Amino acid sequence: MWKVAMSEEVGKALQSVVERVNQAAARRPKTLPTVPPRLVAVSKTKPPEMVVEAYKQGQRNFGENYVNELVDKASDPLILESCPEIKWHFIGHLQKNNVNKLLGVPNLFLVETVDSAKLADKVNSSWQRIRGSSSQRLKVMVQINTSGEQSKHGLPPGDTVNTVKHIVSQCPALIFSGLMTIGRYGYDLTLGPNPDFQMLLSRRQELCDSLKLPLEEVELSMGMSTDFEHAIEVGSTNVRVGSVIFGNREYPNSAANTPNPSPAPSPEKTSKMVSEEAAKKMTHLTVSEH
Repeated sequence: MWKVAMSEEVGKALQSVVERVNQAAARRPKTLPTVPPRLVAVSKTKPPEMVVEAYKQGQRNFGENYVNELVDKASDPLILESCPEIKWHFIGHLQKNNVNKLLGVPNLFLVETVDSAKLADKVNSSWQRIRGSSSQRLKVMVQINTSGEQSKHGLPPGDTVNTVKHIVSQCPALIFSGLMTIGRYGYDLTLGPNPDFQMLLSRRQELCDSLKLPLEEVELSMGMSTDFEHAIEVGSTNVRVGSVIFGNREYPNSAANTPNPSPAPSPEKTSKMVSEEAAKKMTHLTVSEH
């Protein structure tokens, strides 16, 4: 009974999000590249059974924030057997000492959080060693700290061009796919377009002008559960949506599950718990690329 209920809930939620993604894409101005947005279902803290249910509904791209959890989930026999075409995105902070572990993940599709030339070098050399004679290259995005917050990871915006140039010219095992940002949490869209998204748009334009890259070939990963529609409207090609599909996340030591509540969760966890009411307040804003 639980599995039937879970299947119906995940299926309905996923269908609703897919419809909202398509509607937001239809509202984009014609000046933006016509790249269909990719929905990444963020399955952090959720069991393999939920991933399988979403997969059965047609979802193929899934994201995880922590290396160990991704390793365990991607290697789970149920997922390996039931989801042969799954595409895993790593969307959390990547430390150099975890690179080898991450790159061993089955069906790893995209690492969205490369935030330095040194990390790119490590990923490049490790991928070459792990994959041996295979000619398959690994897709990566460069994470930009658009909000300038110390609690956020990512490159300073001014380092974007040089870092991407390094990856393109010095990391033959990698494919540069685009730019990624998390952005400041809780931004009020009644104040205007999200400045973090606008920053990423401008970094892409500068990057494409400097390195002579086609605009439509540089993806933008921006937008999560509470703001993915606005992100798509202004140009996002990759949105990371978790709680709207799978429900609120349950952390082992959350205040609800312990008599003596632990300290407040990190900003990255807090952002995922923003209420749906906040999302409803967000208006659909359409702006041009420049």
